[in-house]
Amino acid sequence: MDRKTIDLIQGYLIRAKEKLKSAKDLFKAEDWSDCVSRAYYCAFHCVQALLLSEGLQASSHQGALNLFGMYFVKSGKFDKRFARILKNLKDDRENGDYEVFSVIDQETAEETLKEAEEFSKAVQQYLEKSIPWGA
Repeated sequence: MDRKTIDLIQGYLIRAKEKLKSAKDLFKAEDWSDCVSRAYYCAFHCVQALLLSEGLQASSHQGALNLFGMYFVKSGKFDKRFARILKNLKDDRENGDYEVFSVIDQETAEETLKEAEEFSKAVQQYLEKSIPWGA
């Protein structure tokens, strides 16, 4: 893996951490819908990093979800519950961002925040084992 790819993966992980911090700040401000949106984007950037580690790139959010399932869940690299977490985060984000009468509440926001943290942590651990960071 070349240095440019490693730097890009690290960039996605930095973005993921920033989105998670934003999600936590929005949760504290009781902005449930935007909290959920930022939590999803934390996971989305993590998936982009994972895909890049395999030389893959998604052209859409659904494509990222599909490629994650195909290359990381079906292969056994990640437990299938992580595919469910990613799908739930995506669905909740779409509900909060696009539905006029969104049903995103504190409980939903709290759950998505936990899921995003769990997803991010699992991706970090996986990449730390599989990427030659010093290359």
